[in-house]
Amino acid sequence: MDYNFNVKTNKSDSLTLDDFKGKLLVLYFYPKDNTPGCSIQAADFSDMYDEFQSLGAEILGVSKDSKSSHDKFTEKFNIPYELVVDDEKKLLEQYGVLEDGTMFGKPVKKTIRSTFLFDEDGNLIKEWRKVQAKGHAEEVLEFIKEYKNNK
Repeated sequence: MDYNFNVKTNKSDSLTLDDFKGKLLVLYFYPKDNTPGCSIQAADFSDMYDEFQSLGAEILGVSKDSKSSHDKFTEKFNIPYELVVDDEKKLLEQYGVLEDGTMFGKPVKKTIRSTFLFDEDGNLIKEWRKVQAKGHAEEVLEFIKEYKNNK
């Protein structure tokens, strides 16, 4: 699977996997800005952001929301990292985090809450799928600590 990407975020017009060379990258996918679970998850990653940074890790959040939605979400929860604008669902599809579902009796594509961790060379070293929002940021942080200790 090709994990390379070139995306727009709420803060930049072009961001690629190569832009994170020399750092670990936590790429997490979530269903929707300003929903209860997603707000908890974003707040947890934000609260632990300094710890992630001290371990040489950067965080990127991804949802199918617009830049304007991401801007409001970032402001409301004081999110220090960038959020990918994937309103065409290209990255969601590339990473296989969409599944068919129904909402109010209509078919929809639902985002599977998932996280991918890349090493300093851009290689995938861990993925979590169908995660719970609460406590997940801490789980990722603990994995990174262990990874760093074993290097």
